[in-house]
Amino acid sequence: MVLPTVAALLHCFLLADLIQSAPTISPANWPADSSAALRAAAERVKTLVEKILRDVPAAHAATVTIEGLTLDSAHTTNLQMMVTSLGIPAAPVLKPPSERFTLDVCMSRMSAGSRLYQRLLGDLSDRLSGLSDLQADLRDLQTHIRKMEEAAHLDVADQNQSLDLASRLHSNYELQVAAHLTLTQLRSFSHDLIRSLRAVATYRPQPAGAR
Repeated sequence: MVLPTVAALLHCFLLADLIQSAPTISPANWPADSSAALRAAAERVKTLVEKILRDVPAAHAATVTIEGLTLDSAHTTNLQMMVTSLGIPAAPVLKPPSERFTLDVCMSRMSAGSRLYQRLLGDLSDRLSGLSDLQADLRDLQTHIRKMEEAAHLDVADQNQSLDLASRLHSNYELQVAAHLTLTQLRSFSHDLIRSLRAVATYRPQPAGAR
């Protein structure tokens, strides 16, 4: 009975050692071609985000006709209350990758943001025309963010957020305000994306303890 017990204990220790020594993306084993592949993928995503920024003004002009409600309108207290009443989520916060804001977190939030705005635009486009170009841009953006994750050897889990914007749009005024808020938030998120992508393009894992 002693030998089987000893064998079982050895098996457990060996298994634990294998788990602890599983390969990770670190400076020592970061593939030589990963930085170049990540830089190229980030540049393609950046090109798409720049297209989104160019398409937002046309989409806003086509969908929002309320006088005084422009892309550069200040968000009044009334508009902030509409964000809450319509249940429009805030965009995921983006920062350049760092020790505290890791590359996988950064890319996960990029992906979550692109899906969020595609779903919001999907609800709005059922009752408004002029959003199809942006929807196509966001579909392409998700594809290229996934390719960027692959270039960085990451497998980022999708985090779907439940939305039901359409059921809260009871009037044309609410519909147009929702379009305005969604497009202004998308523009702001896109600017954050551009800044993060510049940092991602030069990303390389830092040695442990490096500052």
